[in-house]
Amino acid sequence: MRIDKFLKNSRIIKRRPVAKEACEQGRVLINEKQAKPGDEVKVGDIIQVDFGTRTMKVEVLKVEDNVRKDDAGGLYKIIE
Repeated sequence: MRIDKFLKNSRIIKRRPVAKEACEQGRVLINEKQAKPGDEVKVGDIIQVDFGTRTMKVEVLKVEDNVRKDDAGGLYKIIE
């Protein structure tokens, strides 16, 4: 699954265009490498997202296309 779509599905970033823009600005890392919006995410990857003053680091647990809002938190585990 594309990183921009994963960020939207997991509700880490609320809208896909915002997730795409964050990737293009270099604020998203996959396994410590700068991510492009089309980069693939798989189970076990470490994603780091910089939100201005704070940073969120998560490990991907599941990759699913259709996720209910209540189940979105189960796609990842917060590391930092």
